[in-house]
Amino acid sequence: MNQSVHNKSISFIWSIADDCLRDVYVRGKYRDVILPMVVLRRLDALLEPTKEAVLEELVFQKEEAKFTEWDENGLRQASGYVFYNTSQWTITILIIKNA
Repeated sequence: MNQSVHNKSISFIWSIADDCLRDVYVRGKYRDVILPMVVLRRLDALLEPTKEAVLEELVFQKEEAKFTEWDENGLRQASGYVFYNTSQWTITILIIKNA
């Protein structure tokens, strides 16, 4: 991530904090919300390279294999981790859409 993208991401996070957390949290308590969001972003960044593979596996399970419940082993294998994300959204996409 280059410095410009990094700064834009930080500005976006703090603008959300100012817009959404003002009057809900005391300014000193923003970290109670921001820190979990940073952890979520880190997990999202790990899953980003295999996102398409996970979504393709999900489509396969739903449409071709007609599974009524997801086969978690297939999704884990597609992600390369013991966790996966089946949402179409990533934090990067949300940042770009809201920029």
